[in-house]
Amino acid sequence: MGEKTDQKREYIITKAGEVFAKKGFLQVTMKDIVEICQISRGGLYLYFGSTGEVFHAILSRQLEEEGEDLAVKLTEMKTMSDLLLLFLKEQKKLILQKKEDLTIATYEYLFSHTAEDETGKLIKDQFRAGITVLTKILEQGALRGEFYCEDPKQEACSIMYSLEGMKICSKTMGLSESQVDRQLLHIVSGLLIEE
Repeated sequence: MGEKTDQKREYIITKAGEVFAKKGFLQVTMKDIVEICQISRGGLYLYFGSTGEVFHAILSRQLEEEGEDLAVKLTEMKTMSDLLLLFLKEQKKLILQKKEDLTIATYEYLFSHTAEDETGKLIKDQFRAGITVLTKILEQGALRGEFYCEDPKQEACSIMYSLEGMKICSKTMGLSESQVDRQLLHIVSGLLIEE
C-alpha cells in the first residue's frame, strides 16, 4: 500500500503542476486539481489539505530534481570558471523557458502569503542556496586566480538579484536570448581575469 500511495501522491503533484503552470497560484482551486487528476475530492484530501500544500510539494520536488541534476553536472567541471558558466547556463534556461512553468505561480504565492510560511521559506532557502553556491565558486575562483572578486558574498548576492530580475522581466516584458546573453556576459566579464 505504501508504494501505491506514493505513486498516487506523485501523480497528483505532476498533474497539479500542469494546472499551476497554466493558471498561476491564485486561480487554482482544489476542484481544478480534482478535475485534472480525475479523482474524488475526498481522494485528493487524503494527500493534501489545500492548494498551498500541493504547491509546496510541487516546488519541493522541483528543487530536489534541479539540485540532483546540477550536482551531477558539477562533478564534471574542472575549473571554477567552468562551474560559474554552468551555473549561469542553467539560470539562462530558467529565464528563457517558454513553456508554461511555475515562475508566475511562485511569485503569486510569495505576494499573497507570508515569506515565513513553509513554502515561502522553501523559496527563500532556494535563493539563499544559490547565493551560497555562487559565493563558494567565486571564493575558490579568486583563490585559484581565475576571478577578480574582492567580496565574493556580495558579488554572489548581486548576481542572484540580477538573475531574479531577469526571470521576472522574461515573464512580464519578455527578454530575448541575446538580451539575456548580454547580461550574463556583463556578469562574467567583470569577474574573469584575462591571461
